[in-house]
Amino acid sequence: MSQDIHLRENAVENSSPRVKKPPQTAKIPVPFFYAPSDDGTDENLLILLHGLGDTHIPFSKLGRQLKLPQTAVLAVRAPDQVPFLYEDSFAWFPSFDDLGELIERPNPTPALLLLDRVFRHLTDDCAWPINRIHLFGFAQGGSVAAEFGIKMARETLGSIVTVSGPLLSYPTVSTLSLTPLLVAYRPSAVPSSALTAFKKGFHRVVEHKMGADGGMPASKPEWEPIMRFWSEVLARRRVEGVYEVMSGIAST
Repeated sequence: MSQDIHLRENAVENSSPRVKKPPQTAKIPVPFFYAPSDDGTDENLLILLHGLGDTHIPFSKLGRQLKLPQTAVLAVRAPDQVPFLYEDSFAWFPSFDDLGELIERPNPTPALLLLDRVFRHLTDDCAWPINRIHLFGFAQGGSVAAEFGIKMARETLGSIVTVSGPLLSYPTVSTLSLTPLLVAYRPSAVPSSALTAFKKGFHRVVEHKMGADGGMPASKPEWEPIMRFWSEVLARRRVEGVYEVMSGIAST
């Protein structure tokens, strides 16, 4: 046995176009931001869903900063204006009662119907294969992403990352979703019982426990497991003449 260097063609067979059509405002009933991949190959699409009380604008900046290879980004704004506030502040579904108190058991159906409409447009009109579409959501947006993964259990999405966004209902499905799921959480936002619920709905659940304080991942150690997860689930399209250098062990 001796160590050798192997060349492996970095290839994924795909009949979809290398450059996808951008989504159309007439087909998505809420504001959004879309950017094609920086490297000119739209092999993956990362959809970003913000948290309660936010807009899509900060997440559009995040999507561009990530610079994931061969990955376009789509940041979508939630549909419901948060009541009693004057600034731009939105929710994915009705979240407050008439007294301004948070609803304990909210119904995410409006958000799931919106995502269903977005996905139909992306797959039917923009030529995105559903298994190349990845979801990233924070807090309420993460809950919506995970609930949508269960709703689409008969289809396999590219992946889902939920950051401090627990499921809103306890799954009772007979078929687990095969979509890879990463749950990044702070213990105060996602208790152990919520982690158990994910495993009742998804076949593969990767847990990433972050520090006690904060919201979104805020440091390299908090982002690193998410980036590693994406490196495993993002597809790569063959670029003729381009090879990946691998170090391995070969028989002599």
